[in-house]
Amino acid sequence: MKKAIVLGFCGIALVFALTACSKGGGNEGKPGVSLQIKGSDTMVNLGQSWAEKFTKLHPNINVGVTGGGSGTGFAALLNKTCDIAMSSRSVEAKEVAKAKEGNMEFSEHKVALDGLAVVVNPSCGISKLSIPELRDIFMGTKTNWKDFGGKDAKIVLLSRESNSGTHVFFKEHVLKLGKPKGPEEYSPKALLMPSSQAISDEVAQNPNAIGYFGMGYISKKHTVIAVAKEKKSEYILPTIDNVKSGKYPISRPLFIYVTDSTNLTVKMFLDFVLSSEGQAVVKSLDFVPLN
Repeated sequence: MKKAIVLGFCGIALVFALTACSKGGGNEGKPGVSLQIKGSDTMVNLGQSWAEKFTKLHPNINVGVTGGGSGTGFAALLNKTCDIAMSSRSVEAKEVAKAKEGNMEFSEHKVALDGLAVVVNPSCGISKLSIPELRDIFMGTKTNWKDFGGKDAKIVLLSRESNSGTHVFFKEHVLKLGKPKGPEEYSPKALLMPSSQAISDEVAQNPNAIGYFGMGYISKKHTVIAVAKEKKSEYILPTIDNVKSGKYPISRPLFIYVTDSTNLTVKMFLDFVLSSEGQAVVKSLDFVPLN
């Protein structure tokens, strides 16, 4: 009878041990360690590729990656429903304030570079635009392609939703011309799309559409617009070399944010992302590696 009781307690202890290791916290090598990553739709394919390579090196760590936008990633970190937030923008002051309220602090890690590609349907007939022209288009000041040397057709505007870091970056650097506190906003006629892939798909099938997304979503179904700072400036395409050199005018860093730097599993993942193997994944998906 005593032996049975001892075995019972051992069984309970085993359950507790497995439950404990399922919470992450750097228990690499034990069964059930998990890592939850959420955030930027621009980075979701990149995050999934990193996770796939990482779990091959550490098969006992389960990594889940979901998108939803940079704002979603920060909210999940603040709610403690993820370990890592992917973001295509810097953390905002209001998010920092919320973190302080919860005795938390964001740790920022730049993990790649990206050029925001502006794309149109190949039948549009437009191949280059300046920043002021893009500003007119996305604010709805000009609404017909003939205003830019194209056909007589109404422009269909596609934008990411407001919780997207890509939405915020494009607004600040194109509509507001780099002045974050400016009053400029997207045209109310702009169609807010739930993901970069949704914009990619719509531009591919809509002859009058224009949209923007990270370089990793460019395909042969799009005409990529060469962008100039001003009409008299050089028109530059979003390529790895042009983003790395800073020539392309709508370039940005991509980030990973964490709030628990003591989590060894999180640190292992960050070390992998910044390693030569992790940066090779960046390049393979048409983003720009750091080195």
